[in-house]
Amino acid sequence: MNKRILVSTRKGLFLVDRKETSGKEVWSISGTAFLGNPVTMAFADPRDGSLYAALNLGHFGVKLHHSADGGKIWQERAVPVYPPQPENLSKPESEFAKVAPWSLVQIWALESDGGAKAGGLWAGTIPGGLFHSSDGGQSWRMIRSLWDRPERNQWFGGGYDYPGIHSICVDPRDSRRVSLGVSCGGVWSTQDAGETWACTAKGMRAEYMPPDRQNDPNIQDPHRLVQCCQSPDMMWVQHHNGIFRSTDGATSWTEITDVKPSVFGFVVAVHPKDPKTAWFVPAIKDECRVPVEGQVVVTRTRDGGQSFDVLREGLPQINSYHLVYRHGLDVDASGSRLVMGSTTGGLWISENEGSTWECAFPHLPPIYCVGFVAD
Repeated sequence: MNKRILVSTRKGLFLVDRKETSGKEVWSISGTAFLGNPVTMAFADPRDGSLYAALNLGHFGVKLHHSADGGKIWQERAVPVYPPQPENLSKPESEFAKVAPWSLVQIWALESDGGAKAGGLWAGTIPGGLFHSSDGGQSWRMIRSLWDRPERNQWFGGGYDYPGIHSICVDPRDSRRVSLGVSCGGVWSTQDAGETWACTAKGMRAEYMPPDRQNDPNIQDPHRLVQCCQSPDMMWVQHHNGIFRSTDGATSWTEITDVKPSVFGFVVAVHPKDPKTAWFVPAIKDECRVPVEGQVVVTRTRDGGQSFDVLREGLPQINSYHLVYRHGLDVDASGSRLVMGSTTGGLWISENEGSTWECAFPHLPPIYCVGFVAD
């Protein structure tokens, strides 16, 4: 099982390790970085152990830092840069969309590009640009083949003012095959490392749209997209108004409706070896965005969505209003250990596939992202 977790928060990056103390293994905070600053995303490259941290400093802009020694020393790297904005931008085709700026608002996703060479990275951003680096973030190349698609003019913000790429799934069998989750812009896939793209959200439904637009694949709001490592054709989406599953590598999607206490949420994690096992954190939409009946629960399916267990042991059940953002849940390489962080600073860990949970730290800053580090 993985024994280190990166916890990105409103007030810095926390390195959490499982260590033996007095003959017993416990979780402890072994280090911090960027204390007091918002860390929106952290990523550990499994190929060489490099750590990356993206910060959003508001007036001072977006920053990216790299550590080659497990988080002891950090060095600033380049951030994705947008090309010059044309003088006469056309108005968005969607009545819901705003004219997106041609400038970096936030790094919302960082992932390995799947190649053998360490330092090959994908970055997803707000306002919807995808970038690639071949040198560990020292330079970035914008993927214009996606940015210049005419369909992008219909994308609109989901939670943020502008659309954003928050999920990047690289097929472990073929790194040229990449799928993206865009809020709100659907699922986009490439078979040739970004040379060409297709919107692959067929079967998704957006109940927040007028009836004649609800099945439009280009305006869907997948809150989070994940892919099973061992069976990459199986993918899961926690959508704004439901749960969707694909068994054909995002070509088509099936909606799963019979889920209690709610089909709404922001996050999903899939077992790395068993594609039919996935976890969700339900909440009430749209205005409230709090746990149903003030009870924090995790729902788990083991049969591909035919049935769900409601898991609550060790989680707060009275007057609890924790929300889990779309990067706030992760499962380790074994599939047994999970970590979950909330907007109110609670960090829970499960050692048995979510059946029971332990609160490791109840009072961290609001948590944006959690992720296990490969041993």
